[in-house]
Amino acid sequence: MVFARGRRRVAMAVAALVGAGAVAVVVHRVLAPAEVDTPARAGYPAAVTPAVGVVGRLPVAPLIVDGRLRVYAATRQVYADQPADARYRVTPYWSYRRWPAEVSGVVAEGTTVVSRWSDGKLVALDARTGRVDWEADGPTPVEGWTTRRTGAGAVWDPPGLFLSRAADGRPVLVVSGADGVRGIALADGRQLWSAGVDGGCRADVATTSAGQFVAVDRCAGPTTLEFRDVATGAQTTRWAPPGATAELAVTPVGCVSHRSRCRGLRTTGPADGAGRGWLVGAGSPVAAPALDPAGSELDGERVVAVADGAVTGRAARTGEEMWRRADLGPALIIAAQPGRVHLLTEANDLVTLDPSSGAERSRFSLDVGRDGIGWAPGLAYAGGGYVAVERLREPVDPDADDQRYFLMSEPVVLAAT
Repeated sequence: MVFARGRRRVAMAVAALVGAGAVAVVVHRVLAPAEVDTPARAGYPAAVTPAVGVVGRLPVAPLIVDGRLRVYAATRQVYADQPADARYRVTPYWSYRRWPAEVSGVVAEGTTVVSRWSDGKLVALDARTGRVDWEADGPTPVEGWTTRRTGAGAVWDPPGLFLSRAADGRPVLVVSGADGVRGIALADGRQLWSAGVDGGCRADVATTSAGQFVAVDRCAGPTTLEFRDVATGAQTTRWAPPGATAELAVTPVGCVSHRSRCRGLRTTGPADGAGRGWLVGAGSPVAAPALDPAGSELDGERVVAVADGAVTGRAARTGEEMWRRADLGPALIIAAQPGRVHLLTEANDLVTLDPSSGAERSRFSLDVGRDGIGWAPGLAYAGGGYVAVERLREPVDPDADDQRYFLMSEPVVLAAT
């Protein structure tokens, strides 16, 4: 009997060890850092020429890539679907996940999609296949996933990610964090330069069409704008607009994509009223009075603005009026892309104008099915001829949870202009 009890104790001890080992394996598999790359199984889709009008509605915010794909971000995933003009979100074309890091932001240039993660990792994916092209270490972002459930803040306004081109045409990615900023070669992920900065007293602005990275520096002495060459990181210019104070705010305008390759800036301080507009090039900014009004947009050296019930096009440097439209009623410029400026009317019609002439490229109601037009615009995006807008429930409550804040479960309306 003693021998039998001893065997039972040994068996129970072995079973306990086996169980603990199994639990350890499961815990390791669940909690260990991991990357899951699910590449495309189908061929790269052809570019589409969508019919002008509302394309459809989506639960999440799309980034149009190469005119063929829509790229989205989730807390720990970047994924794509296709075609770009699909009415609804469909089965992913490819997907990339990481754990436990969170997505901070996503940008795309050509067929390269770069995601930034909360641990500072940069991962470039080939949009044609979904496979990893390169990985690099960047400065750690201040925060990870901070956007609402549409993911618009990560793909339409990615914090600390800026696309640019060097003087020789090479694409460059500028990445900033709490304690540094780096230049990364978009082609292969090589670090081109690195600069230590104090993120507590600096504010990123944009990259310019002349290949410079702009930031507001409040760290020592008078508030100034700091310009760095995107290829070398060298400071090229330090400039302060007249009357600049610590409260100086700077808005980029005339950008190829969000805050990237911009042709102008609008500076605003406590005493400026609407602000002051500037064209940016190789040297110091040049005054552009037509850009002074808040909400005005820049295309080349033409400024489109809405005031007193009319939309006007003016020469940026002189303010000379080039065209006027007084037939749209109350309207708001919600987005712009090269060669197109997009306005939303009081009745939620999307009107796209040619900035050079004011000619109407398209006009239609941003209504999907029976959703109606009783909503307020949230974040908006324009790229590749498309426009996407978040629809918010009225009255808008910025402190509400997502269910109350958004109009419905598919709040993003996508249109082709």
